[in-house]
Amino acid sequence: MPDELQVDALTPASPAEGRQESNDTAISEDLALAQLKDPDLSSGAVEQISRNASAMKSRKVRMAMASHLRTPRRIALRIVRGFYTFELMQFALRPGAAADLKRIADELLLSRLPSITLGERISLARRSSTMVAAGLLLDKEPQVWQLALENARLTEAAIVKTLQRPTSTRPFVEAVSHHAKWSVRHEVQVALLRNAHTPLAKALEFARRIPPRLLRDILHASRLPERIKSQLRKEREVSGE
Repeated sequence: MPDELQVDALTPASPAEGRQESNDTAISEDLALAQLKDPDLSSGAVEQISRNASAMKSRKVRMAMASHLRTPRRIALRIVRGFYTFELMQFALRPGAAADLKRIADELLLSRLPSITLGERISLARRSSTMVAAGLLLDKEPQVWQLALENARLTEAAIVKTLQRPTSTRPFVEAVSHHAKWSVRHEVQVALLRNAHTPLAKALEFARRIPPRLLRDILHASRLPERIKSQLRKEREVSGE
């Protein structure tokens, strides 16, 4: 056996093996990144880089290749599906990446939320995309959804959608109803008036800002306790509206 190993070690590489090794060493990380910065780089050139084992070991190269608009879709999908948690987050926020691929990255992240650590979810809540931040509003840990509420990419529509879910929790609804940014939004106030967990004092406050006819329609389909709905109607009657 030692003799065989020695023979193997001394045997020159075949021409094909030599060409492969040369190809691997020909494209460094810096060179690959420089090429991928060119928006007009051909699909064929991108595919050639993707076959270079040494270049593709680089996280930066994989990210740049997945983001390049000339990258063949099958290659981009393969790269995106192999991303780790925070690579998915970074890719979903890249302005130049294809919208459908960024959505796939978001969906992959959402599917992984149940299996990732609390610390990772906290980090995602602070910095993730709109879709992932909205998904984290449903997290069982208050510190996660509290941070998601402060995410700069979170939208009013995402808050409203979460409030409309039957599974929205009392602590979450109360937090939104007192939130300095979200509680003053009209559509959020309407959603809160339809939610069973909105505190009476906040419901009264929001009801005063709603035109009477619209308030009647809102309360008709509201899940608020009947005693609270009656009180809201009574206050409007007393005020003469």
